[in-house]
Amino acid sequence: MSTVKRRKGKSRIAFPKDYCVVDIETTGLSPEECEIIEIAAVRYRNGVKSEVFNTLIKPQNPISAFITGLTGITNDMVNDAPDISEAIKAFYDFAGNDMLMGYNVNFDINFLYDNLLRCHGIYLENDFVDVLRFARKVLPLMPDRKQTSVAAHYGIEIKGAHRAEKDCEICNACYIHLREEMRRLETEK
Repeated sequence: MSTVKRRKGKSRIAFPKDYCVVDIETTGLSPEECEIIEIAAVRYRNGVKSEVFNTLIKPQNPISAFITGLTGITNDMVNDAPDISEAIKAFYDFAGNDMLMGYNVNFDINFLYDNLLRCHGIYLENDFVDVLRFARKVLPLMPDRKQTSVAAHYGIEIKGAHRAEKDCEICNACYIHLREEMRRLETEK
């Protein structure tokens, strides 16, 4: 369990019209010990996809067979990719002041925050929305609320999941369905 106190943005329960969905792929679960190997961010304006940022990242250590099996990202694919310092700054510049959104987004935010601070001394202070929180509220009886399970529940195509840009698109589709269900539940009260 991490004891790092982060000066990150606030987690919001909100339905923004303008936001940036983010997703990363990593070599493991710990921001202190593992590396980011892919970052994607998809900007939405008034609910419409307007711009995409996507980059592979060359890690300092080889990508394990397990991670390659999960993500499809190979060591050959990242050979000529930028290092984390260049990639994280490009992501930061792309995201600007946008509200960030993701699925179990604290995982992504912590990796992005730690790497941005380590590489550039910059705090990632964007507020963020976690779509998983909506899934827990709207779908309490589902056996699990993994993004792919929620997507399957709504008939959202999941082919290509576990690649960052595709996961951003899946997350946004889940967000739209969950937002509509939450609004419907509120009007029924």
